[in-house]
Amino acid sequence: MSDPGRNVATGSRRARPAAAQPVEITEIGAGGAGVGRLPGGRIVFVPGTAPGEEVLVEPVDVRKDWARGRLASVVRASSQRRAAPCRLAGTCGGCALQHVSYATQLEAKAAIVARAFRRIGHIGIEPSAVEPSPLEFEYRNRVSFSLRRLGSLRVVAGFHALHDPARVVEVAGECLLPEAAVSAAWLALRREWGPSAHRLPAGSRLRLTLRASVRGEVTLLIDGGFGPGRPDELLARIPGLVAIWHRPRSGAPALLAGKPTMAETWNGEDADIGGAAFLQVNRLAAARLEDWVIERVGPPAGLRVVDAYCGMGLHARRLARLGADVTGIELDGDAIAAARNLAGDSVRFLQGRVEDLLPETLPADVVIVNPPRTGLAPVVTRLLSDRPPGRLLYVSCDPATLARDLDRMRQALKVTAVRCFDLFPQTAHVETVAEVVCATS
Repeated sequence: MSDPGRNVATGSRRARPAAAQPVEITEIGAGGAGVGRLPGGRIVFVPGTAPGEEVLVEPVDVRKDWARGRLASVVRASSQRRAAPCRLAGTCGGCALQHVSYATQLEAKAAIVARAFRRIGHIGIEPSAVEPSPLEFEYRNRVSFSLRRLGSLRVVAGFHALHDPARVVEVAGECLLPEAAVSAAWLALRREWGPSAHRLPAGSRLRLTLRASVRGEVTLLIDGGFGPGRPDELLARIPGLVAIWHRPRSGAPALLAGKPTMAETWNGEDADIGGAAFLQVNRLAAARLEDWVIERVGPPAGLRVVDAYCGMGLHARRLARLGADVTGIELDGDAIAAARNLAGDSVRFLQGRVEDLLPETLPADVVIVNPPRTGLAPVVTRLLSDRPPGRLLYVSCDPATLARDLDRMRQALKVTAVRCFDLFPQTAHVETVAEVVCATS
């Protein structure tokens, strides 16, 4: 007899849920789960719930001060609840908020940012209403899938499970978030990778990232595994696929087949996309964010601007055309090469860590930072505090690290405006821009 507590895909053990307990949901937390309290007072996070609901919850992961729960049933539904449009809702862990209306999603994201600012940053300023995405679905130009080889030629590929992240949920064409070109390429890739996905690199675990350009061309980046597989066969069999890259471990990806770059046009700027170049996943919503950042710089002519973590220098190029003296800083060599190639001599680009290169660019009239989710290194917040720019525009994908960094700089810089943009509908993620000025100005 099979063990009902064992994950057949991974062999891992899953905790058996406890008896269901009544919970009232009061808010949506930073991860997208509803937040309430178990009868004993312990905070519990329950995916798939909405504020104002009475629900029955099975605790599945109980810690000292909090717990995670599984929704057993809804006793009293919220008026904000809707039927989740994806048939994998409740199983796949990819979309935390599709069970509530889009207006509720935007309200929840504004509240998440406000709580982070208040509790972590000790900042009382409230963000304005979250700028909605032009598209609620089919907005992602880049999607990463997980693939597991399970033996006997069996392959499972899709997204991680909601309540058991070690398990992969099979996803073919069900996902509603990818752009049409990404969805078509994923279906073709699944059809053409062959028994046990033998045309892909060997290995039990792979991460497959498909990226589409505005023209509908697609690249595939394979993380993990070893050996090339049969990339030429895949390239010939998948319509629209123009390049296959492989990154066995850390380090730069290697081109296995196809073109070394893919032409892209991003908010009016031309770009050549390599194997792992970074661009936001939502091109239409990102354009609104980028336009707002440029607007908040003010009249650029004559300003000395630093664009830190600049990627391919899209902000830097626009500001330079408008008359600013711009320096871009980026660690990724491929991104810097693309930025220099496209901008020519109009922008000075420095390759390296912002921590190391920022001192030579200060003082500046305006500094733009768009760091990874981990936020700014302490040395960067110290540099900006010691030599504060006239204006700092901080673009962040994590309200918690943004609030932490603003708190570190509070003696020298003060927040004057916060604007949020929804680049990730159906999820709890939100992009935030804080406008900060010198505290003595």
